[in-house]
Amino acid sequence: MERRKLESAALFLSLLGVLLILPPIAVVFQLERRFLGLPLEVIYLFVCWLGLIGAALWLGRRLPREAEAEPPDEGES
Repeated sequence: MERRKLESAALFLSLLGVLLILPPIAVVFQLERRFLGLPLEVIYLFVCWLGLIGAALWLGRRLPREAEAEPPDEGES
């Protein structure tokens, strides 16, 4: 993928993270059920968190590094 598409994907990932944790969506998981002794909404939040970290790691490795600016030669004016 080209750099511009990856930057757009990074922006989309940020917006997705915000949307997943907004109360109207997170309230769906506020059930009286438990899984391994943990409330379902806690598991939902941690799965979202880990998914966002994994996606950010993947995107970070795919983005090309920017070339570092070279310092100007002192002989040039």
